[in-house]
Amino acid sequence: MIEEVFVDIKDRMNGAVESAKEGFASVRTGRATPALLQNLQVDYYGTPTPLPQLASVQNQDARSLLITPYDKGAMKDIEQAIRDMPNLGANPSNDGTVIRVTLPDLTEERRKEFVKIVKGRAEDARVAIRNVRRQGKDDLESLKSEVGEDDVARAEKELEAVTKQFIEQIDDALKRKEAELLEV
Repeated sequence: MIEEVFVDIKDRMNGAVESAKEGFASVRTGRATPALLQNLQVDYYGTPTPLPQLASVQNQDARSLLITPYDKGAMKDIEQAIRDMPNLGANPSNDGTVIRVTLPDLTEERRKEFVKIVKGRAEDARVAIRNVRRQGKDDLESLKSEVGEDDVARAEKELEAVTKQFIEQIDDALKRKEAELLEV
C-alpha cells in the first residue's frame, strides 16, 4: 500500500519537474529553437490549436526560425499568433510558402527579465511538488490503522528525501537555464 502511494507521488512530482523544464524551454535565450514556439496556440478557424499541429518549425540559423504551414490558409493566423506572443519580440514575415521569424538580440535588461520569469516558473514547480508531498503525507496518515505508525513514520522520512530530490532537479534545471540566459 505504501509503495502504491509512493509510485503515485513520484509520478506526480516527475510531472511537475517535466512541466517546469518545458516552461524553461519556452523562454527564449539568444539562440532560436523550435521549443520557443512549442506551446504557442494559434486561432485556427476559431479553435486554439498548438502550432506543431499546423506547421513544421525548423532552425534556419542561430537567430531565425523557418515555419512551414501544412495549410497555406493558416499563414496569417500563425503570423498573428507569433506577433502576439509575449516575451518573444519577433516580427514574422512570409513569402507565400514559409514564415521566417528572426529573433532580435537580447539586451542585458531583457535577459534579467527572462531570468525573473524562469525563477517564477521554478518556484511554481517547487510549490506543486510541495503540494504533492502534502497530499502524499495525508495519504500515508490515512494508512496508519492498516500498516502501523512505525511504517508510516519511515515512509514520511522517505517522502521528505524524495521531495528534496525532485526540488534539487528543479534547482539544477534552473541553474542551467539561468546560465544559458545570462551567457552573451
